[in-house]
Amino acid sequence: MPAEIRKTLLHVEETLIEGGKPAEVPLKMIAAVAVIKNPWAGQGFVEDLRPAIHDCAPGLGARLTAMILEAAGGGGKVEGYGKSAIVGVNGEVEHASALIHTLRFGNHFREAVGAKSYLAFTNTRGPANAPLQIPLMDKNDGGRRSHYLTIQLSVADAPGPDEIVIALGASIGGRPHHRIGDRYQDLKELGHDADNPAAV
Repeated sequence: MPAEIRKTLLHVEETLIEGGKPAEVPLKMIAAVAVIKNPWAGQGFVEDLRPAIHDCAPGLGARLTAMILEAAGGGGKVEGYGKSAIVGVNGEVEHASALIHTLRFGNHFREAVGAKSYLAFTNTRGPANAPLQIPLMDKNDGGRRSHYLTIQLSVADAPGPDEIVIALGASIGGRPHHRIGDRYQDLKELGHDADNPAAV
């Protein structure tokens, strides 16, 4: 069966001033959140998670992606992106991971925004009002540090013990006044290759 969604939440924040200095281009960050019943709740240890993944993940990916696109004004506007999940205290972290670490969930977002890089992520367990953190990175360039961002929020009544909070995040723009360069400059200075950054 598709995911049983109790409610959805759209979070939009716009940063106009950072460090006491007005942003030349304001940063907009968007999170689309769904609170769902944990599809494995009350079943004890479930060996095969795939049937519920196939049932739930595609619809969640499509719905949350549509919410992001509407708030952003289209996929072409999105520059940074990421995903997150929090499972309630009766569930396993594996349950949170199962629904976001599948192409059946993430590819809806990836294709809609024309992305090349992987979706940054967090997956945790917690009670209602647990902090939801959605790490973001540039949708096409994992070394572009200006777009290393984190959306932070919480849902006052979720996740319940037998629920999961599922979220997608997006940014329009990067950090205002970013000035730490990118990883490629570090690699050049250290004499390392981009394909082997640790030089091992």
